[in-house]
Amino acid sequence: MTTSRRLAHHPEHSEVADLVVRASEGDRAAWEQLVERYVGLVWRVTRGFNLAESDRADVTQTTWLRLYEHIDRLDDPSRVGAWLTTTARRECLRQVAFRKKVVLTHGGDVFEAKEAPQPAVDEQLLAGERVRDVRAAIGQLPAHWQDLMYLLMADPPLPYSEIAERLCLPIGSIGPTRGRCLDRLRVLLDA
Repeated sequence: MTTSRRLAHHPEHSEVADLVVRASEGDRAAWEQLVERYVGLVWRVTRGFNLAESDRADVTQTTWLRLYEHIDRLDDPSRVGAWLTTTARRECLRQVAFRKKVVLTHGGDVFEAKEAPQPAVDEQLLAGERVRDVRAAIGQLPAHWQDLMYLLMADPPLPYSEIAERLCLPIGSIGPTRGRCLDRLRVLLDA
């Protein structure tokens, strides 16, 4: 019997999947059971990033919000724990990156005195043209490369394991194929 078949018959596997399905249908008790079951897992992930308590709370809240937003689109509801772990890690990385951008000053009046620079109209037009050019270049790639590129650009980002499963690819081939796609896109965009 394969691992996936054994897991499908495992009682905890089906119980978690049932909770996810019920929560996606609006069952508040199921949602609360999911939170109770996995909140410790999410907190453990945040601890590994040495975030401040308030940042850990923000990441935890955002992770649960992402699940709420995407719960009806999970490919394998029984793997919600892995989904939460991946999402919490990504949110931690975003928080760390955000903190690196914060600049401390002597007083808040420095921020009030200056307006945030607005991009020039021509910059906005150029950015729009670049987006169109990239989309057109992606459209010239082979269909399986297009699928890969769109999955790699998904928001929230998908783990390689999920991409590999969706595209029926070995997980080890995703990175090299991504590199070939990007090389081809550079050629198409330079032309």
